[in-house]
Amino acid sequence: MPNSQPSHRYLHGHHEAVLRSHRQRTAENSAAYLLPRVRPDAEVLDVGCGPGTITIGLAGYVPEGTVIGIDAEPGIVEQARSTPGANDRANLSFEVGDVYHLAFEEGRFDVVHAHQLLQHLADPVAALAEMRRVCRPDGLVASRDADYGAMFWYPASEVLTDWQSLYRKVARSAGGEPDAGRHLKAWAYRAGFSAVEVSASMWCFATREERRWWGELWAERLTRSRFADQATSNSLATPADLDRLADGWRAWLAERDASFFIPHGEVLCKP
Repeated sequence: MPNSQPSHRYLHGHHEAVLRSHRQRTAENSAAYLLPRVRPDAEVLDVGCGPGTITIGLAGYVPEGTVIGIDAEPGIVEQARSTPGANDRANLSFEVGDVYHLAFEEGRFDVVHAHQLLQHLADPVAALAEMRRVCRPDGLVASRDADYGAMFWYPASEVLTDWQSLYRKVARSAGGEPDAGRHLKAWAYRAGFSAVEVSASMWCFATREERRWWGELWAERLTRSRFADQATSNSLATPADLDRLADGWRAWLAERDASFFIPHGEVLCKP
């Protein structure tokens, strides 16, 4: 990445526990606010596509158009190309790309989409401005991000409260904004958009299977992913602290009455 933009290293890395979470995302459960506005002939750019499950879904909504998914990690782009369904879409392709310097001409796309991307960037306003540049004047830039400070759960857990506090510290130490959901509207106007529509939606993990899936993911992330390296290298937690938090997640998921709620901010931005 050129020196004119901040360097970026994805906080979570690409441990299997992280990718397992990303692969559960679909256009329907992660971009429902956008889908009614997507025309069948739209040209779509999906920025920060990860393993491509949302991107593949978007391609199904534009049978007369095209979808390009980009990610900064070449290895993840290769994984996206082999994700089930990717080879079934003739209108779909994946490329390595940099959100700060998109390799497309001005006004190329009808829709530029990003899911859970801006929270990890040191300069989300610059990223949105670049997404705006490649969007047509009558198009839309769509972004959805979680808000870690607004997440809540049942039953009360001191350990999960400690996890939430640590996550926000670690994310900010990496240059990101973990409460991005609440910032999206302000960032979009600072990036020069003429109008911004704001909405919100929720993920909820409550069934026994959902609790096990979500709780075990976090137990693994805390001890095995790049997040653990970031936490310990910045002296924000010790390995023993991370083990304690992982055990707390496992205790939470075993509770029959437990639920976890993740609010998201969403914006549809007009250039």
